[in-house]
Amino acid sequence: MNRLWPLLVVAWSASAPAQQTKPGLSGYRADPSWPKKPAEFRWGDVPGVTVDQDDNVWMFTRATPTVQVYSPAGDLVRAWKDVDGLRAHHIRIDHEGHVWLCNIGFHTVTKYTVEGKPLLQLGTPGVMGADEKTFNKPTDVAVTPTGDIFVSDGYGNSRVVHFDKNGNFVRAWGRKGTGPGEFDIVHGIGVDSKGFLYVADRSNARIQVFKQSGEFVNQWRNLLVPWSIWITKDDEIWTCGSSPTLHANDQGQTGIPPQDQVIMRLDTSGKLLQLWCPPLGMIGQEGKPGETCWCHAIAPDSKGNLYVGDIMGHRLQKFVPVR
Repeated sequence: MNRLWPLLVVAWSASAPAQQTKPGLSGYRADPSWPKKPAEFRWGDVPGVTVDQDDNVWMFTRATPTVQVYSPAGDLVRAWKDVDGLRAHHIRIDHEGHVWLCNIGFHTVTKYTVEGKPLLQLGTPGVMGADEKTFNKPTDVAVTPTGDIFVSDGYGNSRVVHFDKNGNFVRAWGRKGTGPGEFDIVHGIGVDSKGFLYVADRSNARIQVFKQSGEFVNQWRNLLVPWSIWITKDDEIWTCGSSPTLHANDQGQTGIPPQDQVIMRLDTSGKLLQLWCPPLGMIGQEGKPGETCWCHAIAPDSKGNLYVGDIMGHRLQKFVPVR
């Protein structure tokens, strides 16, 4: 019987009907026609994605051009070719429309105009450290409407660093550990309309909540291994990653490689509002439309579409809601 089982599976799969959308259920389907990427453009890992006020989609990729911007319809809007993205990480757009790039290879967080002109740089390029002027592989940045800057720092350090709008150091908090206010790969950060900070504490499989003073407020444990945080204008919190696990790799990283893919929408109390699990693709392969492999970043637009950037899948996908 064991010898026949694989043959039975193949036979059943070949004759199985196409999947139907069951009435009353909701979720997302990939748009395989998005975007209309120019033939000469390349994508590598896509660790960063964000959406601007016009619903244009910005991606930060470890290929060339490093920054690519596409319209909701998938047309190329602009590209930056002179920014080194070998170790690109998250990308953000602040309330004034400035673009922020986090580079874990240079140990910098840099503010740009939409055309790609640098305006402000935090960290010392090429220098690892943990003082007021240096980072160690900073992963993400959150900028408040008043201009305060919060950096998740990151892979090498285990802290959040606060700067004023001019880039002057204010404070830092955190250390490596599992207790409240401690971190193990602080991988993403976001700020809500009331000024609370939400931190993706990846290898501790939790999201922590803080006041801007660094005071610990809450933690949401064992929901997922979070890789990214996005907070909407209505204070809905989107996050992506994988299911919690008791195991870590030989570098101590939880959920590497991920056993599945998880996307969640939560409210500011940590209540789960929506759960969606796209299929896990094969490492190093683009896969079928809708499959993700090491989903690293998520950004919704004003119409409810989701944009998800993959590391091992080497692509950015648009997911359209199905209700």
